[in-house]
Amino acid sequence: MTFAPEHHQNLATLVSAAEIFERVNYRTAVRAVQNALTAGLNPAQDFARQVLPVANGQLLLMPTEAADFVGIKVASVAPGNPALGRERIQGVYLLLDAVTLTPLSLLDGAAITTLRTPAVSAAAADYLAPAEVEHLVVFGSGPQAWGHIEAMRAIRSINRVTIVGRDQARAALFAARVTDNGLPARVGTAAGVASAQLVVCATTARTPLFDGSLVPDECCIVAVGSHEADARELDSALLGRSQVVVEDLATAKREAGDVILAVFEGAIGPTDLVPLRDIVLGTAEIDPHRPRIFKSTGMSWEDLVIATAVYQAGARHGQR
Repeated sequence: MTFAPEHHQNLATLVSAAEIFERVNYRTAVRAVQNALTAGLNPAQDFARQVLPVANGQLLLMPTEAADFVGIKVASVAPGNPALGRERIQGVYLLLDAVTLTPLSLLDGAAITTLRTPAVSAAAADYLAPAEVEHLVVFGSGPQAWGHIEAMRAIRSINRVTIVGRDQARAALFAARVTDNGLPARVGTAAGVASAQLVVCATTARTPLFDGSLVPDECCIVAVGSHEADARELDSALLGRSQVVVEDLATAKREAGDVILAVFEGAIGPTDLVPLRDIVLGTAEIDPHRPRIFKSTGMSWEDLVIATAVYQAGARHGQR
């Protein structure tokens, strides 16, 4: 069976990271995630991500479908890459028409991840965080840390940011970049969570980043750094005293080390988790009297929501 050349012409050029961010900003991405959930998207129906170990890292295969589009992200995670001057996460995203399964667009997969992860976090924090955020504490100084600051600024007015990182010189450069972008930032320590209304954990840590007892009851904590069962950024005691919101119950129990280890240690029970969809639809109440945690592992439906928004924005301007 042969195909006419026009069936493939849209894939001749990869939609670059720069083009993706030109088409869809963080505010638009946040609303796209919220609107998808409001319109009836159910993360529990998503395909499970496949994580395949290879010699120098992992391959992630993330397929999903919606009414109008089907998509798959093929991503690689190579922990040794930063030392070689390459990105830790790389990949491509293939968007297809849902009816004919005709490929429509090929997009930079790392950029889709860099856009969608903070967008999902901010979509959740928009419901879970206090209305006034004087102090944001960010653990990490990579692309996800930057993206989360931008996404949180899209939903809240923030007065100052504290950056906490293992590499002090890198953290200082990152803080200067944030400050130059119009938000006062400085390098601090993990103890800064004691005065935070919003905390973002975007690291490769495998053990807790801070003492959870320091976190005030009004605080919202977002943890996105791990999708492995034996790695976590938050301690069990913090989960035990918090309302814990996740993208999907089954996914969290399978991939969210923060949750899995807290359940194993008896700090929380499997039934204590709240799906993000229930928060967005208002079928679950938010508890303002204790910390609210959003633990994200990343899911395939999120990539499709953002890739669709990017594709449709390009189509409106005659781009693919």
